[in-house]
Order: sequence, then C-alpha cells, then structure tokens
Amino acid sequence: MEGTVFTPSLEGIKHVKSENGVMLTKPFLEVCKLILPVLDKFGGAMSLVKSDIGGNITRLETKYSSDPSKFEHLYSMVQVEVESKTAKSSSSCANGLLWLTRAMDFLVELFRNLIEHPGRTMSQACTDSYSKTLKKWHGWLASSSFTVAMKLAPDRKKFMEIIAGSGDINSDIEKFCTTFAPLLAENHKFLASKGLDDLKAS
Repeated sequence: MEGTVFTPSLEGIKHVKSENGVMLTKPFLEVCKLILPVLDKFGGAMSLVKSDIGGNITRLETKYSSDPSKFEHLYSMVQVEVESKTAKSSSSCANGLLWLTRAMDFLVELFRNLIEHPGRTMSQACTDSYSKTLKKWHGWLASSSFTVAMKLAPDRKKFMEIIAGSGDINSDIEKFCTTFAPLLAENHKFLASKGLDDLKAS
C-alpha cells in the first residue's frame, strides 16, 4: 500500500469544501467512508462503531442521491428537515449527520490519543477517547456494549504496523486530526445553531 491507511482520506479532506468555503456533501461522506478501512484493522472492537458510521453515511448518501444538485451542500438536507420540523426524528439526516460527526470525533480523539500517549494500551486509548466523546450521549445499553467491545481491541504495536503501510503513520495521523477536526467542529456549530447538537441516543 502506498502511504498509510490515512493517505486517501488526507487527499479527500482537501476537497470537502467548495471554493467559497461551503461543506460539500459527497466529498465529506467520501472522507468518512475512507476511514472505514482503518476501523477494519481494529477487528471486532470497532464493529459497532463501523456499522453505526456506515448506516449514517448510507442515510445521508440516499438523501443526497435523491437530488444531488439540491443537496450538494451538506447542511442543505438538515435545513430542509428543520423547515419541515422533522430534524429531530431518529431517522432524520440531521440525526444521521450528528451521530456521524460524533463517531468521527471519537476516532479523531482516539488517533490523537495513540500519538500523544505512546505508553497506553489500545484498550486504554479507546476507553479514554470514548469517555471524552461519545459516552455522554450514549444510554446505559450503548455504553455497556461499547465497554465490552473495547476489550477486543487489538495489540497496539501490531495495529500501528498494519495501518502504517509504507508511510509515516504518526505524521499522517497528526495531519488527519488537525485537518479533519475543524470540519467536525463546523458540523457541531451548524447543528447547535439549529438546536440539534444535544440529542441523545434513544
């Protein structure tokens, strides 16, 4: 593999915004999709997160495909739901975008954790990142299934070797965190402005 598992998403991040700084639906979802192969390397530990991310990407893609010109901008599909008062429904795109963004927050935090705390085991890094990001939004059930899943986290050294490929993995992770985190922050800011940033898992 040329470069690391992050190489394709780092390339993709450059195209997420239009020339006038608007978040574009398709490129944003593509970047999220390009992270899924990284999750595969975690094995069973991330299967919950992966299916959650995959489901939300599919929900947003389906909406986008229904009218690509209308939904070219990521926030336009949420705006439509806000206007029709369906944004808070559990099957809305607003909800899909919120949970997709939160899951990505968790991953950014996790990758950052792996670089900044080389002494931590993978399980520790996962648990710490989870408690900083997703945990407060999850109910007891989601939280406990997550805790169980984290026990399946792979050996850290092996994992880092697998995802490194032929590139400089630490540098790529750092680049990914610094370029992707602001996009996620922007999603939160937009959702918060619509009163949609604090929905909890049912």
